[in-house]
Amino acid sequence: MIVVKVKVFDFEHESDLQDAINEFIVDKELMDIKYSVSVSIFGEEQVYCFSALIVYK
Repeated sequence: MIVVKVKVFDFEHESDLQDAINEFIVDKELMDIKYSVSVSIFGEEQVYCFSALIVYK
């Protein structure tokens, strides 16, 4: 039986997402990574959301 797990990351800065993913995948057997970016407006400020879903064994 293959056990598949997922981990979700969500950061406001792409470099924070990159660092977190690199730390997490060191000893994992990866199956897939889905990456997403979203932008919204809050008042006069643009808010970015960089996220990733990692599927691993």
